Amino acid sequence: MHIPSWLLRFPVGLFAIPVGLLALGGAWRRATQFGWAWARDVGDLLAWSALAVLAVLLLIYLAKCLRHPQTIAAEFTHPLAGSLMALVPLSILLCIIYFGTPGHAGWLLLLLATLAMQGVIAIRIVAIITNASLPAGAVTPALYVPPVAGGYVGGMALQVLGYPGWAALLLGMGLVSWALLEIRVLNRLFEGAMPEALRPTIGLELAPATVGTLTVATLWPQLPGELLIIGLGIAAGPLVAVMARYKWWGHLPFAIGFWSFSFPVAAFAAVLIEVVYRGAWPPAVAAVGLALASVVIAFLALSTLRLLAQGRLIPTAPAPTAPRP
Repeated sequence: MHIPSWLLRFPVGLFAIPVGLLALGGAWRRATQFGWAWARDVGDLLAWSALAVLAVLLLIYLAKCLRHPQTIAAEFTHPLAGSLMALVPLSILLCIIYFGTPGHAGWLLLLLATLAMQGVIAIRIVAIITNASLPAGAVTPALYVPPVAGGYVGGMALQVLGYPGWAALLLGMGLVSWALLEIRVLNRLFEGAMPEALRPTIGLELAPATVGTLTVATLWPQLPGELLIIGLGIAAGPLVAVMARYKWWGHLPFAIGFWSFSFPVAAFAAVLIEVVYRGAWPPAVAAVGLALASVVIAFLALSTLRLLAQGRLIPTAPAPTAPRP
């Protein structure tokens, strides 16, 4: 049977698309707190669109796993490709957050299976991180995805299904992982430019503070907005680090890696909505943040569709990646 060559080159980074769309859908759904009933419709449209994209990507990725197991195994042991593999369970966790209901055995089983998958990837990446021989070129913000984003988003999913104690435990694990990585990754960013193929992933540097604050807001809905806004203040540091390097990533042609900005931007909008609502600020402040996040992700979506129309969505050759440890 003929196996299409593009299947071998199918990048797992494409799963950042449903991650970003689901995160933005969740932000829109939170905006219903202001009495904007139509915001739920927008959120549902984004979430169902993300679910459709996710279903297609999962089928393709399953075919790749079956047809090219050696390639999957090689990617799993690579610090960059292995980190991006965590986007697969991360997107499923976000589906659980949006669509899941407490007390449903099916959702719980899906969550446990997804957390197990996330845990396997995170343990592998933590093992790589703690290896003293990890090259400087392998230190990228993508390392945050398995242990940090997995802990945060897994915590939110557990909270949605009615397990607040376990949710707090995963939040703590995510915070420890962030502490383990933050100084090392920031130092790497300030040492000099990453290889061009890796630079679009710099948006992930914005994720830990914003997504972590969103997790705190989800786990403790009684917290006042004044406390949540501290998280946005913490996020200012990574934002400066990313924008200070605009000259070496801003000129690059669009690539799927730029979806790395989608999750943190959507999380920022969601946190801002919570800050405004809990602090009784003018809703217009939240509307501006939500509109900006929507514009950013709309740009990413349109640019992706352009790549698809041009036949350039799947790279013609394996992209250069960070060196192995």
